[in-house]
Parts: sequence; C-alpha cells; structure tokens
Amino acid sequence: MKQRIVRIALWIAALILLAALGVAAAWWLFLHWQPDRERFPLRGIDVSHHQAAIDWPAVARNDVAFAYLKASEGGDHRDRRFAENWRAARAAGIATGAYHFFTFCRGGVEQARNFIGAVPVAADALPPAVDLEFGGNCGKTPDDATLRRELDAYLQAVEQAYAKPALLYVTPEFLAAYRQALPPRALWRRAIVRAPDASAPWVLWQYHNRARVAGIVGPVDLNVFDGDAAAFARWRDSVAPSQPRAGGETDKQAP
Repeated sequence: MKQRIVRIALWIAALILLAALGVAAAWWLFLHWQPDRERFPLRGIDVSHHQAAIDWPAVARNDVAFAYLKASEGGDHRDRRFAENWRAARAAGIATGAYHFFTFCRGGVEQARNFIGAVPVAADALPPAVDLEFGGNCGKTPDDATLRRELDAYLQAVEQAYAKPALLYVTPEFLAAYRQALPPRALWRRAIVRAPDASAPWVLWQYHNRARVAGIVGPVDLNVFDGDAAAFARWRDSVAPSQPRAGGETDKQAP
C-alpha cells in the first residue's frame, strides 16, 4: 500500500514538473517570438514614462531602428519623460516619432493643442501618431459621427503643424467598432503574437507587449514596419496633402 502511494506521489510530482516545464517553455517562446525578419527587417519600440529611464544608446545597439514616444494624453496631460526620451533617442540615431492618447471625453482641437505644445517640429521625425483604443479611455463611448468630427478636428490641426500625414494606432476592438468612422490614414495595428488580419492594410504592426530590450528595465512593446529601409524613408518623409513641407531649422516648437 505504501509503495503504491509513493508511486502515485512520484507520478503526480512528475506531471507537475512536466507542466511547469511546459509553461516555462511556452513563456520563453512568447517572450522571444517575432515576425519573419527577412520580410520585416525594421524593428521598433513604443514607450512612455512606464518604461522609466531608458539607456537609448543600448537600445540602438539592440536592433531597434525606430521608436514612438508617448507625448500627451487628452487635453492637458503630458508624459513626464517625453522631452528626455525625444532628445536621447534622436541623439542615439533612432528614427523617432511622437504619439498622443486620444480620449473620448475631450474635444479634438483641445487635444491637438496639447500634443502640439509638447512635440517639437523636426523634418526627420516620423509621422505623428494618435492612439485610438478603449483601454484606459474614459467611460464615454461616442457614436461614429462624433468620433469622426473630433478626430478630424484633431488631425487637421496636427497635420497642419507638422506637415505630415498622421498615423492611426488601433486595437482590434477599436477597429471593429469604428472601422467605418475612421478617416483615411495609414494604420498602426495591434496584433499580439499573430499577424493582423487582411481586413485593413497597415504600416506598423505592434506584435509584442511583453518583450525585453537591452537598455530598458521591464517589458516593452515591439513593432515592425511593413517594408524595407527605402520604403521606411519614403514614409517618414511623406507630406500631408495640401500642406507645405516643414522647413527651416529642425526641432523648433510647433506654433
């Protein structure tokens, strides 16, 4: 009887060990998963104050070609690490852009003023991005017409200030809910550890949200660009329709 109990206990222990090893292997594969780098050779990150102080030269050495930095949110919040991240990422030679978290509870013009007040004009910057998602947003859920009106107001002001067509970051849930309301702009799509579906073309794909990158303590989002270096340069230098190219000295404050 005792031997039988011992055998059962050993089997249970072995099963627990195998399960633990399976979970560990699955977690390792998740942390290290990435798309086909021959097809998507340019990798980038997006960060905010949540990543704390960043060693940007170390990031640049870790296969990071571009970075989007959170600059602002809503009508009055600004990311406390944006200015330092902007300066240091550019100094490290990383192609850099800024993004704004768009809230449903503030007007588009007010939010545009907040973003423009935070982000310098730089001819070599990536197109300004706007983060459109339900997570972390206010409880208000606008109808299609209201969202389009406020988003159009935001985009008109931002694209006039930076003379570049904006990039729309969308989660799967947001895209499903507001696909018909979105203005015609390039998309930055979130699809974690799987390719975005074919329902809408994209320029950037956020494929990971728990990755590790040298120079950053803790998890960080990873993205790839849909194209090679030449296509990336053309996209970076694109000019908003009916808007003059930003001229003069770089890194001037937007009006």
